[in-house]
Order: sequence, then C-alpha cells, then structure tokens
Amino acid sequence: MSTQQPYDAATPLAREVADLARRRQNLAEQVLPRPERTRILTIANQKGGVGKTTTTVNLAASLARAGARVVVIDLDPQGNASTALGVEHRSETPSVYDVLINDIPIDDVVQKSPEFDTLWCVPATIHLAGAEIELVSLVAREQRLKKSLEEYFTEADDPVDYVFIDCPPSLGLLTINAFVAAREVLIPIQCEYYALEGLSQLLNNIKLIERHLNPELRVSTILLTMYDARTNLANQVVEEVREHFPEQVLDTLIPRSVRISEAPSYQQTVISYDLNSAGSLSYREAAAEIAMRGER
Repeated sequence: MSTQQPYDAATPLAREVADLARRRQNLAEQVLPRPERTRILTIANQKGGVGKTTTTVNLAASLARAGARVVVIDLDPQGNASTALGVEHRSETPSVYDVLINDIPIDDVVQKSPEFDTLWCVPATIHLAGAEIELVSLVAREQRLKKSLEEYFTEADDPVDYVFIDCPPSLGLLTINAFVAAREVLIPIQCEYYALEGLSQLLNNIKLIERHLNPELRVSTILLTMYDARTNLANQVVEEVREHFPEQVLDTLIPRSVRISEAPSYQQTVISYDLNSAGSLSYREAAAEIAMRGER
C-alpha cells in the first residue's frame, strides 16, 4: 500500500511552481517592440555591491534572447561584465581602453558574446584602471565614448537596438563618459539597509551632467535588486523607493538568487545558465518592462 501523501496544490512549493509556470508562459507569449532609435542606458550607482554588472549583463542577454541587437560596453576595470558575457579580456586584448585613449574604432574591439547571436560586448582589460589619469590630458575627455559610439552607429551594417554601459562604482572620468554618451540612466538599488545612501548625491551628479554636458540625460529606470520577500526591511525599502520615484521604478523585483550568483563563475549570464530559474525569469520580466515602456 502506497504511503505517498496526496498532492496539495495549496502548499507553498506548489504555489511557487505554478507561479513560475505562469510567468514562463507569459514571457513565451510576449513579443517585445524594437525601439525606433538606439536606446543607450548607463547603469550606475556610486554604492558598490548593488548589482550593477549583474543587472547590465542579464538585461542585455534577456533583450538579445528576445531578438534585439544589443551591445554591452564594459567600463569597469574589473571586467566582470566581460567575464559574464564570455568574451576575451586578457591584458593584450583590444578593449574599451583603446577606444577611449587611442581612438581605435569600436568596431575593431567589439566581440560577439557566445551567449546569443545578437549580443556583443566591448570588453574591459586591466589597462582601463589607468585610463582615469590618462583621460585628464586628452582633448574633449568627457566626450570620447559618445563620439566613438556615434561613429560606430554610422558605420554599422545593422542598427543597434540597445547599448548598456556598465560603470565603475565611482564618479570619475569613465563614469562621466558613460553619462555623456547615454540618454538614459538605470539605477539598481538593493533592498537592504542604507539602500538610498548616496542616491541623492548620484542624482545631483546626473543633474550636473545634464546641465553642462548632456541635456538629453534622464534617470529613466530604477530596478530593485536582492529582494527577499520574507523580510520586513526589504518590503519597507520597496515602499520607500516607490514612494520617492513612482515613475521610474519597475514593477519587477529581482530576488536574491543562488543561480544569479553562480552564473558568472561559469562565464555566463543567468539567462543562459538557468533560463527557467526565478532569477532568470525576473530579469527577463524587467527587460520586457523596459522594452514596453520605451525611451523616457
């Protein structure tokens, strides 16, 4: 006689499985619109450890999987975005450093990511660590990435739909180049204590860039990351951020996820590492929201 317990659809596990299945189905049925012109988004937050690089590569991979043509520019000397996208970035590799300092065209350094056919990356190498100092003496030092991108778009065989620029966690000339090159800023905010610490300074810096260097720049998107629904603190942070930025905050929350954390060690995004995991579904939903909202 079987001792197996009857299946209970009301258990938390069963509800979670049903919810994941529903989300997968919704994503499978979606057709994301292509933007009318290239959307350039800089992912920035002066606070470290909030998920900037993770957000950059997983949103880019999500949109590329949906058919968009996406370029990721790795402006962080650590090169973590390059690693996650599986592209070569050893010290001798032509990189974004050469674009900024030596005027080498982006087309000569951009690499196709093995993840998706429509996903490319301009890698960062260790040389980028010295670029802040070398940029100081160059002509139009804040405009160099913008100029290179404009030339790249002019010469590209096919239009690029999205450019995501991953920034270091500081406001130096690399980040300023990213702000000047972009029209949109996406700010990841972790659902933890001190989440809003330093945010007012970041917003003030963006306003300064807008006023003096790039009048098109806007904070278009805020994404809440590392969300743990079991804690009161995380829910309080969500409420507080949505109260302050009702227009910019995405509905999608990115959960704390082992799969998201594991993926970079395999030189992958979570989108290719475990497509149907909760973390992957969340980033795909966030990417869909960004695409549906359009440029703001």
